[in-house]
Amino acid sequence: MARAPAMIRKAGRSGASGALLTAYEELVLPSLIRLACSQPSFAPWRMRALAGVRGRVVEIGFGSGENLSHYPAAVESVAGVDPSARAVRSSVAASLRAPFPVTVHQAVAESMPLDSGSFDSAVATFCLCSVDDPGVALAEIARVLRPGGLLYFLEHGLSPEPRVAAWQRRLDPIERVVAGGCNLSRDPRAMLVRAGFEILELEEAAALHPKPWGYLYRGVARPS
Repeated sequence: MARAPAMIRKAGRSGASGALLTAYEELVLPSLIRLACSQPSFAPWRMRALAGVRGRVVEIGFGSGENLSHYPAAVESVAGVDPSARAVRSSVAASLRAPFPVTVHQAVAESMPLDSGSFDSAVATFCLCSVDDPGVALAEIARVLRPGGLLYFLEHGLSPEPRVAAWQRRLDPIERVVAGGCNLSRDPRAMLVRAGFEILELEEAAALHPKPWGYLYRGVARPS
């Protein structure tokens, strides 16, 4: 399949919290997130998470395009969505290397500039922890998926171990400031159910260290 040039489209970002925080989020945070999410220990989880993705794909929390090299041959095109201008700019090289057309939109997951019912698959990896309103973001994913479309997700979240969960809640206020709004204690399974998704497949495990950051959820869900 011929590969179209990657394109960047911008939409306004809401909720700026001051020049200093904005500078940190734009100049420093994307690089930190890229380093954290590109760890080799994530690779097998990422491959399992993306194995079934196909057709026209929308990916929220697109970042630097870390997932592009892991998509299977059944993917026809990818529309990435990310609020960070620097992350969008840093994704250009990976987007140009992809064997399918890639379009990247600078926008929040809660308000995607995309047509309803236009995607076969949605992908969310390590981003539902940091969206401002996960319920609204998941409703947007349901909106842009065609009937029968599926959400493929890989997230870190609430540990079932009481001591670890208690530390996650203690660390949340600091984590939200230094990690771009990330919440350690969100429960991806509960968020999906509340948003009206049916979970078709779920794998969860204490996979990484330190433990407050290391409980992973991988699965497939569809809007009810």
